[in-house]
Amino acid sequence: MSAALHDRDGAWRRATPIDWLDKLRNLLRTMAFCLVIAAIQCAFQPDWPYDIPLRYSLAIGTLCWALIDFGRHLFRPNPDTGWPAGIPGLVLPALGIILGYLGGNLLAAWWCGFSSWAPGGGAQLRISIGITLLASFAVIYFFYSGSKHTRLHARMDEARGQAAEAQLRLLQTQLEPHMLFNTLANLRMLIGTDPARAQQMIDRMIDYLRATLSASRSTEHPLATEFERLRDYLELMAMRMGPRMAYTLTLPEALRAVPVPTLLLQPLVENAIRHGLEPQVAGGRISVRAGTRPGAHGPLLVIEVHDTGAGLPPAPPPGQRFGLSQVRERLASLHGSAGTLDVQTPSAGGTCACVTFPLRPAP
Repeated sequence: MSAALHDRDGAWRRATPIDWLDKLRNLLRTMAFCLVIAAIQCAFQPDWPYDIPLRYSLAIGTLCWALIDFGRHLFRPNPDTGWPAGIPGLVLPALGIILGYLGGNLLAAWWCGFSSWAPGGGAQLRISIGITLLASFAVIYFFYSGSKHTRLHARMDEARGQAAEAQLRLLQTQLEPHMLFNTLANLRMLIGTDPARAQQMIDRMIDYLRATLSASRSTEHPLATEFERLRDYLELMAMRMGPRMAYTLTLPEALRAVPVPTLLLQPLVENAIRHGLEPQVAGGRISVRAGTRPGAHGPLLVIEVHDTGAGLPPAPPPGQRFGLSQVRERLASLHGSAGTLDVQTPSAGGTCACVTFPLRPAP
């Protein structure tokens, strides 16, 4: 039992290294407090030169801070505040103030060249103790509140991230059956008219579902993988539509490893086929192209799905509204207002759906 506790304590200490940048910030804040305290003390005792209370304030304040801020790493922190919980959380500040006051007085007396560690007699000693206590409690409360505030914000960010991931998984499970039902409906029609092509379509669908299931454990994958899955789907649809459908996929080499949400382009291409190419007797072409453009806060990834079909109807049918709304919700979950989906009707005809969101570097 004791060995297990020792192992957990050791693992905890290894998992919580000291943040030296945070320590530097705390030191600078403490020194700023010391400057203010020295100024206040000099205002009440104008006969003293400013450098004496300044040295005493810096010596006592810095030593108190070092004992408390470094000493708290010897105890298991409260996950909500980052400070020691229970009795250590009360004893450590009290002990740090006492030792910091005594040691700081000795250090300041040596620094000022005094023979006595607390010059000025009993009255000065009482003033010094009072100022140290009030300043120490104010500084401790300031750091305690700041640490608690930081921890709460970190937990809120973590909770928001988990909620966004859960929503993305839910949206993905809604999109996959949507595509599957449409494909099965097309397959049912093809079985009665062209069994050989239906067999090939089944083989294509098996390949597509195998690739889909292998990537279902994550909410995002490289853009190259998204294009590969899109190619499988387009090949599946090309077998059903024959020469009425053609497609091109354009992906620059520099963007192949960029992470994107899984099945992000699937509903856009499905809408282009179902509501653009199918109603048109001659069919048409689908072009999917990825690129970048500058944004206000960094480069943006731009993916366009363009078709030469019948164009955007005045009132999109329910199936088209479903696909577009799912894409918009997924972009909002990941990127907030920075992720957009614009659907337009170009002057040359057809429909162009443009997805834009911040470009993330490849892992």
